[in-house]
Amino acid sequence: MTDRVQLPRARLTLFASLIGLACVQSFPQAYAQAQAQAQAQAQGNDEVPMQAIEREDGSFFWIDRTEVSIGQYRGFVQAKGYRSLAEREGGGFEWGAGWERRPGWVWHSPYGKPGAANEPAVHVNWYEAQQFCQWAGKRLPSDAEWMRAAYTETRAAPPAGFVRGKTYPYPTGDSPDGANHREASNAPLRHQAVGQSRAGVNGLFDMGANVWEWVDSGSGREQVTRGGSWWYGPAPMHRDHRALKPADFYVVYIGWRCVADRAQVLPSKR
Repeated sequence: MTDRVQLPRARLTLFASLIGLACVQSFPQAYAQAQAQAQAQAQGNDEVPMQAIEREDGSFFWIDRTEVSIGQYRGFVQAKGYRSLAEREGGGFEWGAGWERRPGWVWHSPYGKPGAANEPAVHVNWYEAQQFCQWAGKRLPSDAEWMRAAYTETRAAPPAGFVRGKTYPYPTGDSPDGANHREASNAPLRHQAVGQSRAGVNGLFDMGANVWEWVDSGSGREQVTRGGSWWYGPAPMHRDHRALKPADFYVVYIGWRCVADRAQVLPSKR
């Protein structure tokens, strides 16, 4: 099932050219790195914020365990002296009587007031999300990579409740329980801090609900978002659901995470 967002105006803003990573690793090297990272994560090493995901062909990629936070995006903004499109155009969007601009709603103030450093960064469009990932030495996940990470358990020894090799209907497993969606018990009806929900498939947080996530679905003025958000019930979390949105769209419901072709050990402070 595919949903398409249409705006009264959808202006395509071109940013710097996108340069994908092209790191190639042998299977033994990738497997050794994946095993080392898995061991570090099992020991609670907070400086390993990425999770190894095994592809069907036995190779690996690494994905952020959480959505990119306000604190992480602030590092990019300060380093590059960047001002987001939402800031330049007066604020991001929220759904009301159609898409309505909210003055002052930007990445550091998602609901018009300063957000905490560990909240997900939103009001960031697809191009800006890709720029952040490249700055961090990563990239946006392809649609296939995001799907693999979200729904198919690839850890060698997953904890109880997950089975290696099984593809689940939801990023949380067999049911949407544990995700921040509208129908959840005690739902805050807004996003929550990254990593606050229960870890799901592959030990990842908030692949379902909380905020939609941009993926790299190829060139074009529309890009795919996956996973649903806090504004919806659990249906958009299902593996059969995706949504299309203008690539230059910035809204309170969309965030992102990055992937890399090599394991990275970076400070995970938010």
